Amino acid sequence: MSALQEGPTAVKATASSRKAHLAVSRIEPWSVMKFSFVISLVCFIILFVAVAVTYAILSTLGVFDALTTLLSQLADSGEGEEPMLNPASWFSPARVLGYTGLIGALNIILITALSTVGAMLYNLSADLVGGIDITLTESE
Repeated sequence: MSALQEGPTAVKATASSRKAHLAVSRIEPWSVMKFSFVISLVCFIILFVAVAVTYAILSTLGVFDALTTLLSQLADSGEGEEPMLNPASWFSPARVLGYTGLIGALNIILITALSTVGAMLYNLSADLVGGIDITLTESE
C-alpha cells in the first residue's frame, strides 16, 4: 500500500458526560414578576410599532378614506340631513394608536400579574408534590 491510500481513521469518544438529577422546587415570584414585566413591555413595543406601520401603509393606500366614504354612503339618509355616524373619527391615528396603547398597557398589567400568580401557585403545588424533576447533562 502506498502512503496516499490511507483509510478513514475512527476516533472513539471515551469521555463520559455527567448527569445531574434536580428538582425545581421553588420559583421566586419577584424574579418572575420582573422578567414577565420586561417581556410584556417588549411585546407592547413590538405591537405598537406593528400597528403604527400597518396604519401608515393602509392610510397611504387610501383604505381608510374608502371605508369612510363607503360607510358615509351607507348611513346617508338621502334627505340632506347630517348623518348620525362620523366614520372619519373612527379611523383617526390618535384613536387607533390610543386604543393600541390602552390594550397594550392592560396586557402588560395582566401578563405580569398572571405570571406572578402562576409562580405562587407553582410554589404551592411544588410544596405538595415536590416540584418538577429535571435531568441536566454536561456536554463537551
